[in-house]
Amino acid sequence: MQSMNTSALPPVGTPLPHESAVLHVTGAATYCDDIRELAGTLHGAPGRSERAHARILAMDLEPVRQAPGVRAVITGADIPGVNDFSFTLKDDPLLAEKEVLYYGHPVFLVVAETHEQARKAARLAKITYEDLPALLTAEAAAAANAEVLPPVEVNRGNAPAALAAAPHRLQGKTHLGGQEHFYLESNIAYAVPKEEDTIHVWSSTQHPSEVQHAVAHALGYSVNQVTLEARRLGGGFGGKESQPAQWACLAAVAAKLTGHPVKVRLDRDDDMALTGKRHDFHIEYDAGFDDRGQLLGLKVLLVSRCGYSPDLSGPVNDRAVFHVDNAYYLDQVAIRSLRGKTHTVSNTAFRGFGGPQGIFAIETVLEDIARYLGLDPLEVRRANFYGSTPEEGRNVTHYGMTVEDNVIAPLVAQLEKDCDYRARRAAIARFNQENAVFKRGLSLTPVKFGISFTATQFNQAGALVHVYSDGTVLANHGGIEMGQGLYTKIRQIVAQELGIPVDLVRLSATNTSKVPNTSATAASSGTDLNGKASQQAAAAIRERLTAFAAEQAGVAPATVQFQNGRVTAGDRTWTFQELVKAAYNARIKLWESGFYKTPKIHYDPKTMRGRPFYYFAYGAAASEVILDTRTGEYRVLRVDVLHDVGRSINPALDLGQIEGGFIQGMGWLTTEELWWRPDGRLMTHAPSTYKIPTAADLPPVFNVKLFDNANVEDSIHKSKAVGEPPLMLPFSVFFALREAVGATDPTGRKFIAMDAPATPETLLNAIRDLAR
Repeated sequence: MQSMNTSALPPVGTPLPHESAVLHVTGAATYCDDIRELAGTLHGAPGRSERAHARILAMDLEPVRQAPGVRAVITGADIPGVNDFSFTLKDDPLLAEKEVLYYGHPVFLVVAETHEQARKAARLAKITYEDLPALLTAEAAAAANAEVLPPVEVNRGNAPAALAAAPHRLQGKTHLGGQEHFYLESNIAYAVPKEEDTIHVWSSTQHPSEVQHAVAHALGYSVNQVTLEARRLGGGFGGKESQPAQWACLAAVAAKLTGHPVKVRLDRDDDMALTGKRHDFHIEYDAGFDDRGQLLGLKVLLVSRCGYSPDLSGPVNDRAVFHVDNAYYLDQVAIRSLRGKTHTVSNTAFRGFGGPQGIFAIETVLEDIARYLGLDPLEVRRANFYGSTPEEGRNVTHYGMTVEDNVIAPLVAQLEKDCDYRARRAAIARFNQENAVFKRGLSLTPVKFGISFTATQFNQAGALVHVYSDGTVLANHGGIEMGQGLYTKIRQIVAQELGIPVDLVRLSATNTSKVPNTSATAASSGTDLNGKASQQAAAAIRERLTAFAAEQAGVAPATVQFQNGRVTAGDRTWTFQELVKAAYNARIKLWESGFYKTPKIHYDPKTMRGRPFYYFAYGAAASEVILDTRTGEYRVLRVDVLHDVGRSINPALDLGQIEGGFIQGMGWLTTEELWWRPDGRLMTHAPSTYKIPTAADLPPVFNVKLFDNANVEDSIHKSKAVGEPPLMLPFSVFFALREAVGATDPTGRKFIAMDAPATPETLLNAIRDLAR
């Protein structure tokens, strides 16, 4: 295949390769563990509890101290500042002191000359416990009224009255499992003590400023004594938003107490056992509807397993409440969200941040309604779509936000036509009638996903752009590159603003001493926020250069043009480098900071009403599967995706994000099953016991297209976020499998009880239940 010549194309909108692609494939990309270690570097490893919930009665650490290579053993009492790394309620101890709250809870840190010595020594502690009652599931937490945060309720209209008056009424429940992030690079931090009681920390984190704050608190420092740096992450998916703070704090504390640089690197088993997952949800509903399947009243109960502390469970569960509507208008609705406290690791952010769990709830409701009525689920979905104009009505969410950019109806119609949905459903029906063992299923599901942090203060970003006297450009911003291509898009945005080739622009590592008070690279807002801030900085420099060029040529500034690395003003033309050199000699400022805050958004967390999102991203997917009803084995045969990214800044990166998000979501819904022993120990703690999707799981036909649509809001170049929304597209896989299971029922009307993930065991159990 011949490669595209992109040199003559404008930077924005061109499918340029990832800025670190060559470094990735050659092994030259520098991750935290690749940083050259300074002389005297020590290594830390946590000592873990072996109880889910217990008091610590005694702890003999002398065998640990006497182990080969050990230089220090640190407990909670040794921490010079605050023994806590939480972002919210100060209930996440760096090291447990009196009580352990989950199996694996760190109780001390071993600091040794090598990583292996530290890990081996950590196993030698002798700890005496007094066992306490442990709650391990969301259902158990709900039954015990154990909550990390108070319940939240959102109501519109009178749902009980609407339910009582509805022609049809249906109740159901389901369980949606959690998910391990399984980033390729596990949690790691490297802390180097500096002069004047300062410290430099490299951390694999999506949220440098919050980790910087946590380190300062643990050390008893002010924030300006701590510098946090991150060039790239080997994946994050939300798992490195809050929880890297614990390991960065422990590395920093060890560095301060020993006077040596200290690295804390979790191996895969420790990382999976000691870091939070996607929240699993128990879901119950009561739905009233008419003959078309249009919802007339709905009650939904969402119960999540949060773990031993809130972490980010508040906003995660809030977003689940916000996304119970997905693409559907809910007129009379009552939603209750319970945030269960369990003696398991504290669950945290994961791609979608609660939105996928809320969407799963409503999609389950509509699937059950369609089966109850004997209708095509797509027609039931259509009957419930939001309206597109105020005149139609049906365009205000249950939390009070007007949907002003709705394109779900035309997008779904286009995908339905492109994937030949109707003919394929007819063919599948014939296939299922003729085959007793193998059954097929086809499902088309939509996505409407809100973009912005629900915590309004995080919707801001800063950037620095430097133009050097040789015409090269260095940009720095608060966003984190974790493989998604953020740095690449920022290069394109800056290059476009200055009218120069992308090759002249380089990005430097995210660093809290350059751009302070950074927001997390999360909520799909990395490009939206940092792109706008970088564009603003570059635009200010361009404005100065424009004024200088106009003065030199004796023309109006409005006539000056920057394009393809050249600047034209009247009869004069410079290369960008020539103009910059002349401007430098004329003492023109050639660097600038930029700042951006998302407009229009407002949200009251007490009432759960407002406009928490700047805009919505839309998409839809159609997936076809085949199921062996004897073994539960299945294959995804074909996937068609149509997704709305607005005006794409980089179509190659956006398509990659859609494909990757789809496969990650498919893994969550089908193969990735977390399992704890009755004593609270996580048994799915390594690739040998936890199955993420591989290349073999890719559908042989995988068609992904971008929907032609510009953002109605003033986003960066009218683009839309693409990180999280695609993860919900593979609900089409889950419900296609559910349909294949349903094909084993000759009546076609029995209720299908099927939880997620849809493992072969789950599928066989569902088939067995239908046969009863």
